[in-house]
Amino acid sequence: MQTILLSGLFAGIVAVLVTMAIERWGGIVGGVLGTIPTTIIPATIGIYLEAGSEDLATSMSLVSFGMLLNALFIGAWIFYPSKKQNVSVTEMVIVSLTFWLILAILVTYFLEMTLDYTSEFIVSTVGLVLLLSLGIWMTWRPREAPKGKNKVSRNMLIIRGLAAAVAIGVAVQLSSIGQPLIAGLASVFPAIFLTTMAALWISQGPEVPSGAAGPMMLGGASVAVYSIIAPWALPEYGIIVGTIICWVGSIISISLPAYGWLKSRELVN
Repeated sequence: MQTILLSGLFAGIVAVLVTMAIERWGGIVGGVLGTIPTTIIPATIGIYLEAGSEDLATSMSLVSFGMLLNALFIGAWIFYPSKKQNVSVTEMVIVSLTFWLILAILVTYFLEMTLDYTSEFIVSTVGLVLLLSLGIWMTWRPREAPKGKNKVSRNMLIIRGLAAAVAIGVAVQLSSIGQPLIAGLASVFPAIFLTTMAALWISQGPEVPSGAAGPMMLGGASVAVYSIIAPWALPEYGIIVGTIICWVGSIISISLPAYGWLKSRELVN
């Protein structure tokens, strides 16, 4: 119960900060800032302390494909409204979650079979390459990434945080019931992305979350890099130094280059 509450609280805070960053600085800066490694930090430490380095490596091998699923989930918020007019936020939530669930089931079965024949590092690396390729493709053509124009009330920020906290708390609870498929799906459930996109849509209209989608896809690769470094860094250097190495490494290798790439594409007509 303590793990569920702490995970939910942390996720709620992150969800509020992500949406505020996008609203204040626009999709490029806010999208990259909002996807730097955050919730993976306590999750990684907890897995390592409770289960050891072998289980840490296995768990982290799924993160790259989990982020790929979340990137495809975000993509639905771009493509579906472009194909259909007057889409409501409720319809978008249903469509995007249905799309994610179908993909998540397929990917989970695929990974369960793949890990029997190859190493965790290879699986993680393949997921990272696919995620980066998708992020670059989605941001190849410049897209409007406006700032939020409407002032958001304190009550709305609280609702955002509570929604994300509840979603993450439920996911953590489901992941502990011992069913591999349900646990796998719950561990990569896009709770923060869902609450971020829905909250931005409600408070700012569809243009703001649409503009932030591509940068969030690309920036999310930093979480995948964190998961690749963690199984080596934490056992080798300990929790504190190892976590710093993971975080700094992911920022230098992904977040900063992603911001530079997005700014360069923004200048292209």
